[in-house]
Amino acid sequence: MCKLSWSISAVLLIALIAMSYKFIVVGSVEPSDDGRQLLVLEPTERNFVLAEMRTFLSSVQAITDGISKEDMTQVAEAALMVGNQAQKIMPGSLIGKLPLPFKKLGGDTHNKFDELALNAEQLGDPDHSLRQLTELLNNCVECHSIYKIDAAQIN
Repeated sequence: MCKLSWSISAVLLIALIAMSYKFIVVGSVEPSDDGRQLLVLEPTERNFVLAEMRTFLSSVQAITDGISKEDMTQVAEAALMVGNQAQKIMPGSLIGKLPLPFKKLGGDTHNKFDELALNAEQLGDPDHSLRQLTELLNNCVECHSIYKIDAAQIN
């Protein structure tokens, strides 16, 4: 009886580890025809991710406008608009579908917006903010060069 219990426990543990790896690390990715990783999401999940990216782009536009006018208050406010505090609650279904590197890159991007806002307020140096924005945009370029998002086909 004891061996059976240990065997069942071992099988369940292996299943739990495999599922955790799939849903936390790997996500729902497939190879894409253009060499990137294809994230296959439900239409509402895809819309959520794309809306967040559009918000990033709007903030970048406001940040560059603020830098050009040396309006560091505008720079800080625009950066905070997409910092960690402004993150929308991600749907639970999406958490399991996004691969860990994608989630890390997204988290780092939110952190970089927070750093940019803080430094814009404290330093008031447009050149420094521009360098930070350039570094932040490297995350965007990296993400778009690795991932492609598609909506799952609903039959």
